[in-house]
Amino acid sequence: MTRMNKNGSYRSAKSGRYVAKAYGASHRKTTVKESPGRSGSTGGQYRSAITGRFIAAKRGKANPHITLREK
Repeated sequence: MTRMNKNGSYRSAKSGRYVAKAYGASHRKTTVKESPGRSGSTGGQYRSAITGRFIAAKRGKANPHITLREK
């Protein structure tokens, strides 16, 4: 598992696990770069791995390989 550092870390949309920086940089459509530092709860919303924007729950559930559910 990749440790959280001051530059942020990458998380896979497919597995939800942290991935290496090189993997995250080369697989931009299926990984999300997380912000560094502490983060608050988003209430279980979905985020697109491609655009990084929040999306509707219906769309997030329909596309599990390119979305992340944030808790």
